Amino acid sequence: MSELRKRMKMDMELKGYSPRTIENYTRQVSNFAKHYNKSPELLREKEIREYLHYCIMEKKLSEGTVNYINASLKFFYTKTLNRYWNMDKLFRIKEPRRLPSVLSPEEVKSIFDVTENLKHKAILMTIYSAGLRVSEVCNLKITDIDSKNMQILIREGKGKKDRYSLLSNANLEILREYWKRYHPTEYLFSGRGRTDSITPRSVQHIMEKSIKKTNITKKASIHTLRHYVECYIMVSTQINWLI
Repeated sequence: MSELRKRMKMDMELKGYSPRTIENYTRQVSNFAKHYNKSPELLREKEIREYLHYCIMEKKLSEGTVNYINASLKFFYTKTLNRYWNMDKLFRIKEPRRLPSVLSPEEVKSIFDVTENLKHKAILMTIYSAGLRVSEVCNLKITDIDSKNMQILIREGKGKKDRYSLLSNANLEILREYWKRYHPTEYLFSGRGRTDSITPRSVQHIMEKSIKKTNITKKASIHTLRHYVECYIMVSTQINWLI
């Protein structure tokens, strides 16, 4: 690891960035340096602008991806190298606001109906009922389920913030059934034959597998499933009715 990479990594660790973000940010700076075959310390505003333009016009990257590259480079130059970042010349792209795909109650029910594996159904229903992100359901521990107060503790969610979410009666019922059959130890949902947490990719695969068994033609994902709760949070009775 180069000295510059070590410095950037340390700066991000001191700021409390997640290991995944640290890895991705340093990779983007490395890709930028490789593009010019020079140390990023030798590159300036002109090269940054040209590289971002190249990512848009030649590589055809999405607005979100280009903005992520922009943020990575900005951190490196402003925090690690302590240089000025010209916001008028190195601005972010305006991202289009698209309406998310939302599943109907009937479509959500059909997903649960075709998910025969108890563990898989418990995972999907917990995501749906509590409105969890895929990383949040993976990191759930048995002690995070508070049946007395009917709530779930989500540790270090988005922005590394803890929060509580709804634990419905139906969700608690299937979690109890799941616990009796699988007897998890620390993590609520562990990987097959392991004691550590299930991976996000495994959860996504569960959702993809269930979707294929339904007649749903919408582009649906784990995010789509949890987004139902975001859109219908004011109609909580629908959640209990459905599951």
